[in-house]
Amino acid sequence: MTEQKWVQKWNSWIAPKPSKPGVWRRKEGGFLVRGRAVDSRTGRMKEVRFNVEATDAIEAFTLLQSELKKVRTGETTSSAPMPTFSAFAASLFEDKVKAGDIRSASGRGKWALTLEHHLLPAFGPTLMDTIRHADVARWRVRMAEKIQDGTYSPHTVNTWLNVMRVILKAAVMQLELARNPMDGIKNFDTSEHVYTEEEPNSLTVQEMPAFLSKMRALCPQHFAFVCLGFFLGHRPSTLRPLRRSGPTPDVLLDEGILLVRQSHTEGDEVMATTKTKIRQRITLPPILVDILRWHIDTQLTTDAMRQSELLFPAEDGGFRSRSALKKPFVAVAAAIGLKKHVSPKAMRRTFQDLARAAEVKDIVTRAISGHATETMQHHYSTVAAEEKKLAIAKVIELAGVRKALPEGASALGGMHGGMHDPENKKAARH
Repeated sequence: MTEQKWVQKWNSWIAPKPSKPGVWRRKEGGFLVRGRAVDSRTGRMKEVRFNVEATDAIEAFTLLQSELKKVRTGETTSSAPMPTFSAFAASLFEDKVKAGDIRSASGRGKWALTLEHHLLPAFGPTLMDTIRHADVARWRVRMAEKIQDGTYSPHTVNTWLNVMRVILKAAVMQLELARNPMDGIKNFDTSEHVYTEEEPNSLTVQEMPAFLSKMRALCPQHFAFVCLGFFLGHRPSTLRPLRRSGPTPDVLLDEGILLVRQSHTEGDEVMATTKTKIRQRITLPPILVDILRWHIDTQLTTDAMRQSELLFPAEDGGFRSRSALKKPFVAVAAAIGLKKHVSPKAMRRTFQDLARAAEVKDIVTRAISGHATETMQHHYSTVAAEEKKLAIAKVIELAGVRKALPEGASALGGMHGGMHDPENKKAARH
């Protein structure tokens, strides 16, 4: 055997032989991953073996390949491999729920849907330390195209961006990433997706009587609920869990007191607080007390409703659905010939406008509706053209502009007519 063949045979005996990496599902959950690679620092074969909580075998295999690459390139490996986006996001979501950072059922639903349908398909198998600013920017461009073709609204996509922002900010701190890929990624402009003068999603003072009258005629089971919404400005989520009986009732009709201290979003789950974290004790005027008594006496039509502690139970005694008022609002609007669209959110917006028309002070309005800030109160307000016209007229009257008009001039044509006066023409030429 020649010397060259001996050398080749010798090398075949001593040369490290990389093995095919493997992934095995564990009975207790997760995967066992194992593989070998040549350590560039020692020239020897090194085994990489660890357990990982991954969503599927592909994700586990991706993590293994990342660790094997570190062995081959001489990078320092840690006992805990870098997680993928899906693994980190799922863990962070679980931690936030346990810590109470995401408390409501709707909040959990928002996160779950955002991850499942939008973020995981785009970033799921990607290792957290390999997500770049350009990756997020490209995804944002794709979402911009969806906004332009009307598939999504900017408000919706901004919700997804905010969830992504929370995840990557946590990753920067927990995984000690070099930089945040979300830096410089802005939310979409929503200035063109707002309520307009033609579509304010609010009823005027003149439209209210017909709307309420038709609501009582067509949908009497919703009439008292709608009255509280319009006259207190509260969200449906704070009205659905109101209790009329039981050990801790929220409606004390003999005292004319309403306690607003809970919130209902999804299913049978109730939060022991409101969205704004404000608990309210509201003294109701007699007419609202009478409406609630009428509702209890006449609109609890099934045994389950009468046995329920809720003030506004569904027919089975449970909570009304979030969409319970959508069809009634559409039906009533059509019946009275309303040309604009109004949704249940119109109740909260209309209350602000009614209170302003009644010249209720802002601080009192916020104390009733539960708005935490003046900014949010303004956000839910719609200032109509007639209201602006009257306000301008009041300012003009206060300023005493009539005294500056020529004697005998009218408010409509005084300035124009006055300029025909010879003295005024002379003054104008000079």
